[in-house]
Amino acid sequence: MKSLRQFDLNLLVLLEALLTECHVSRAAKRVFLSQSAMSHALNRLREQLDDPLLIRTENGLQPTPRAQELLPEVRNALRQIERTLSPPESFDPASSRRAFVIACTDYFEAVVFPQMISHFQDIAPNITIEARMIVDDAFLSDLETGVVDLVVGMDICESIPSHLEAQSWITEQQICLLANNNETHLKQLSLEDYIQRPHIVFSDLVGSNANAIDHWLAERKLSRRSIARTVNYMAAAKIVAQSQAIMTLPYQMGLLFSEMLPVRLVQPPEGLPSVQMTQIYHPLFAKEPGRIWLQQQVQHFGDQLLSGGKDSGQD
Repeated sequence: MKSLRQFDLNLLVLLEALLTECHVSRAAKRVFLSQSAMSHALNRLREQLDDPLLIRTENGLQPTPRAQELLPEVRNALRQIERTLSPPESFDPASSRRAFVIACTDYFEAVVFPQMISHFQDIAPNITIEARMIVDDAFLSDLETGVVDLVVGMDICESIPSHLEAQSWITEQQICLLANNNETHLKQLSLEDYIQRPHIVFSDLVGSNANAIDHWLAERKLSRRSIARTVNYMAAAKIVAQSQAIMTLPYQMGLLFSEMLPVRLVQPPEGLPSVQMTQIYHPLFAKEPGRIWLQQQVQHFGDQLLSGGKDSGQD
């Protein structure tokens, strides 16, 4: 017997067919080979295993004792190889007890996450999801190690390492938030109105739509007067509620605050750039069924949010 390195493992399938059928023609048909090719394979197997394997008798070909010992072991080996090479099992949210981690922005956590978790209680009752705020670049290494499954909500304009996969999640129009007692009664701010008013600017550590707005203004040789910058949407909205300042934020976030605080929504200047948010994942886990399911859920709830649909989710 030759060593494993010297043995042609492709012959294992042919060996199993030959020892099962004890007939060269039937074995050849079983594995879609010609009879001559199977006869050649039998000769190679005899040489490599140093055993005749099949002996011609009055009752046709009969396996040798060595062949009889080999057959169950070869079958087990082939089954193990088949299991190893088979595609991963599909993800079953109804029975899974998996814990996911999403690194996200304020927007995702406040606007999308609550509804998504509520729906998961019905379709995936034993799954847990931890939402972590993106506070630095640690999420980049956490994606590679699998500590974080998905990063949601970063602006598409932000610098994302080329080795990571980023795809568009949702695009939100922006809105201006003013206190109910703000002196203006306009339904839409002109560009002149916009730059003359004091602004509360949301600017998190991983970048936000703030830079896009300032860049848009700079292209027009304009700038806005910022009286405060925050890393939390809620803090910024509370300042707006208690001042004559305004803030600019994604529409769904503004709508949420208008239901919670004494603030109202006003249309921004025409042409103000929208916010394009992404989902980011590591290609190491691109084909992992659980992560794919999670990404599909996040995408679905983002789409439902913007469409105003009543469907609460998908399985």
